[in-house]
Amino acid sequence: MQLKRIKSRNTRSNGHGRCAMILAGGDGTRLKALTRAISGDERPKQFCPILNNDTLLVQTRKRIRQNFKPENTYYILTKDHEKFYQPLLLDVSRQRKIIQSRNKGTAPAILVGLLKLPIDATVAFFPSDHYISDKKSFMKHIKRAFKTAELPGHPIVLVGIKPECPETSYGWIEPIGSPFGTAKGEISKVRRFWEKPTADIADKLFKRGCLWNSFVMIGKVGKFLEMIKRTLPDLYDEIEPLKAFFGTDIENVLLEEAYEKIEETNFSNKVLEGCADELYVVNAGDVGWSDWGEPQRVFGSLERLGIKTDWMLAMA
Repeated sequence: MQLKRIKSRNTRSNGHGRCAMILAGGDGTRLKALTRAISGDERPKQFCPILNNDTLLVQTRKRIRQNFKPENTYYILTKDHEKFYQPLLLDVSRQRKIIQSRNKGTAPAILVGLLKLPIDATVAFFPSDHYISDKKSFMKHIKRAFKTAELPGHPIVLVGIKPECPETSYGWIEPIGSPFGTAKGEISKVRRFWEKPTADIADKLFKRGCLWNSFVMIGKVGKFLEMIKRTLPDLYDEIEPLKAFFGTDIENVLLEEAYEKIEETNFSNKVLEGCADELYVVNAGDVGWSDWGEPQRVFGSLERLGIKTDWMLAMA
């Protein structure tokens, strides 16, 4: 059988091999009641016009575009969401849309995204459902993380956020550094992760100067793949052989079959926590970051910024 290969672009010829991967395949279930009230349909939060006709996906694109060329920016999406993301990505080529047949968690999505890139490229992963008010400062730390990830040894660098409170519904990063916390801009080794700690533990983490985990991470493609192969060998063995068929007319069929077999898997829990002692974290300080996973966080962020959206006025 002769396979028809679809033309694609190679990131080696674009810039310095630095790529951005925007994670936009989640279902946004925890915010569904609010997004349904705003948009009148079942769209996930990253496609909902929460910010007066501006979506979190569009905000993410605007935030990173000064650092990444369009041809080096990729989007991990889910097929069922096509009617929601398509109008927002009309200028994005098919090759840069990595479309999953279904959402099986962040680990399979990230693995497929990595396999689309040259192994020697350096990539940053950005969740598309977070809000950041100080975009300029945040992206400065992304640049620094890239420089660190490209040093000998190619460490993976996570972006930590200075916490505003002892939050129990966020993930935390405990850095190895001063007992009074790391300074803004400082890069430290990771001691361990704390996922949604109890109130008592969160208070201790807050006082120790630990950081909120933004799930923004930067590193060499090959390094990420090596960590996945070591921590999730079954997932890796199921997906990696399909790389030979990427860009052909049977790619989607093979990936859909693989997604039928694999389990839903969280990248942070299975990969990052399993390799914590190999990772680094940059302290981005207070950049006005919030994971809009719950309605109260959305209202809290908008209130602090003094923003009154059309839908807020309609609900008043």
